[in-house]
Amino acid sequence: MNRFFSLMTVITLLVSCVDKKMEEPLVISPEELHASVDRVTEIMIHDIFSPPVASRVFAYPNIAAYEIIALNNDKYVSLEGQVKELTAIPKPDGNKPINYQLAALVAHMELSKKLIFSEQDLEVLRDSLYNVWKDKNETTFLASKDYGLEVADHIAKWMNKDNYNQTRTMPKFTVDTDDETRWQPTPPAYMDGIEPHWDKIRPFVLDSAQQFKPIPPPEFSLEEGSAFYKEMKEVYDIGNEITKKGDESEEIKMAQFWDCNPYVSVTRGHLMFATKKISPGAHWLGIAKIASRKTNSDFDQTVYAYTKTSMAIADAFISCWAEKYRSNLIRPETVINQHLDEDWKPVLQTPPFPEYTSGHSVVSGAASAALTDIFGDDFAFDDDSEVPYGLPIRSFTSFNQAATEAAYSRMYGGIHYRAAVEVGIKQGSDLGQFHLQKLKMTTDKDLVSK
Repeated sequence: MNRFFSLMTVITLLVSCVDKKMEEPLVISPEELHASVDRVTEIMIHDIFSPPVASRVFAYPNIAAYEIIALNNDKYVSLEGQVKELTAIPKPDGNKPINYQLAALVAHMELSKKLIFSEQDLEVLRDSLYNVWKDKNETTFLASKDYGLEVADHIAKWMNKDNYNQTRTMPKFTVDTDDETRWQPTPPAYMDGIEPHWDKIRPFVLDSAQQFKPIPPPEFSLEEGSAFYKEMKEVYDIGNEITKKGDESEEIKMAQFWDCNPYVSVTRGHLMFATKKISPGAHWLGIAKIASRKTNSDFDQTVYAYTKTSMAIADAFISCWAEKYRSNLIRPETVINQHLDEDWKPVLQTPPFPEYTSGHSVVSGAASAALTDIFGDDFAFDDDSEVPYGLPIRSFTSFNQAATEAAYSRMYGGIHYRAAVEVGIKQGSDLGQFHLQKLKMTTDKDLVSK
């Protein structure tokens, strides 16, 4: 009998050990979220997403993750009723053991997968995380995964009503070859203007794509005393001056660091191919990651930072692209080659869309407003976002300083006039401040250590 009881005791202990293993708590770290965002960025570079489309790819998955976090953490406020046409996400089954961070990351990965082309590359990361979570606590993993997928489906239905699919069927941009003031495709690829109908995309917070319509650019004129001529000549002179200095020129370093042009074409003999580069929105989300790490932000805080920043960036692209195809202004490279110097080339390759306003300036103004609100005014950081693409770290004393450098880098690069830069950063900053006024995302202003 004693041997029987001893055997039962051993069995009970073994079962208890198994139960304890199955009940191991699942802790989802912000690094797992960073890994998901980074993988999506790598895939978009590989798949060559345009900057406006890339901003959409970032925003929706972040919102899906944020809404799950806001449901469970009373420090955060749902975006329902604050963001255009967004309705409340489904409530989870209260009888199931939901890990809300895990569900948020599942929703983020699932929605990202719907928005990219190379899905299998994201599935590798997803499946590796799934295996770890399942091994630690299968019951919580399955319940949380199912809930994350349910929320992803809800956000996807809302996402699919933003007019993106309709813009895929709209006609290409028609170039006006009879008007010398209008944008013309630029070398070496002479690509069509990208996303001419982006102003039809439903904004997240803006009243409309026209809400922050900037003042018009200087009127086109080749008169030497005109504002337009002066700005054209300024771009030409700056390009010549810094080119003489070579790659050690600080202006060239700035231009290269903030290039973020996924459409750079390289011609070698009869071959033409594209180099892989990050988009401006991805660069600013990289800065959000840097700031989140520096402040030791937890998972929920990191989701909040990504979401707030990505929505500002997405609306900035809608606002900027509305102006680009409204003013439809010729690029410096074209007018300089036609009227000043046929052999002149900009430091950077001119991207394929009209000049005014500068997309980098608008996006940087909006993103810096969001990040400053989260992390503070004098937040110094080392920006290593471009290291994977062969560029060194640059250091900044604030997000606003970084935004100003990003804006003026476009003039140093020879692809924008001064007005596009200066009016553009104001357009983005005004838009960013509007976001801050309209969106109530937190109940505690000091969620992040500044």
